[in-house]
Amino acid sequence: MQMDNKDDGTKNEGLGQMWRAFSLLSGIGIYLIVVVLICLYLGGLVDEYLNLGGKGRLVGILLGFPIAFYSIYRQLKSGNTI
Repeated sequence: MQMDNKDDGTKNEGLGQMWRAFSLLSGIGIYLIVVVLICLYLGGLVDEYLNLGGKGRLVGILLGFPIAFYSIYRQLKSGNTI
């Protein structure tokens, strides 16, 4: 019987690690989407103001991804979670 309790503890630890990893990866995905959408919105504002014909939004997307990835990299490197 004691062996079963030990196995249950190991299963619970594995399940806990799985949920922590899932929450970390979900947070990273949400953060990435939010940053890109903010840059897309700002690019749209610039696009409307300067009448660029959609090029402002494209620049917003192209700037949003590197900004988001760099920010995520810095957060993960410092040990902070998003």
